[in-house]
Amino acid sequence: MRSPSRAERGSITAEFVVVLPAVLLVLACSLAGMHLAGQQLRLQDAAALTARSLARGDAPPPIAATIVTREEGNLLCAVLTQAASGILLLELTAESCALAGGR
Repeated sequence: MRSPSRAERGSITAEFVVVLPAVLLVLACSLAGMHLAGQQLRLQDAAALTARSLARGDAPPPIAATIVTREEGNLLCAVLTQAASGILLLELTAESCALAGGR
């Protein structure tokens, strides 16, 4: 191995400084996407639980989301809407249906 010449010294540091912000941005976007996907899954589970509870005639579970219900034939559907947490200004929506009167 040869040692870097005087003209090449510091070039690795400069390249690292240029690339580091891009790597951090990709990492931050990936983590935010995973967090958002987790929120969507929790909201979908809450929509299914809410639809089943309302179809049985029980009170809906306490959740921090807007609930809109509608009937489609013998199905009772629950649509939940919630603002995404974090810096993203997104609105998450999940829908689930259950057989009305079913136990």
